[in-house]
Amino acid sequence: MPITNDKILSHAFLREMYSDSYYPDHVLDKGNGILLDLCTAIEETPPADEAALYELTAVATERFNALEEDFHAAGSEIETIAREAICEDFFFVASAYGFPDADPEALVAERDW
Repeated sequence: MPITNDKILSHAFLREMYSDSYYPDHVLDKGNGILLDLCTAIEETPPADEAALYELTAVATERFNALEEDFHAAGSEIETIAREAICEDFFFVASAYGFPDADPEALVAERDW
């Protein structure tokens, strides 16, 4: 199912990270895919409330947890700048889909980075 949300379609995920050579593009592409998959999941089964949204973001966050190994293998890591960029994009997704009051910490509660 293609994404239909105009805000998402016009947004560049992980933009700050892509502009920094410390973060390898091939790993960022995987992160971008995780965020797009989250958007697809939200559109396929729109969450009725924030609790349902957090269930979807938990899955995406766990996928980012697994991506940490790819960052390390490429000589990088999910550190302060990366954490902030990823968290901002999770919140952007929540807001774009009608959850502007979502708790930013709850969106990525499963993170280990």
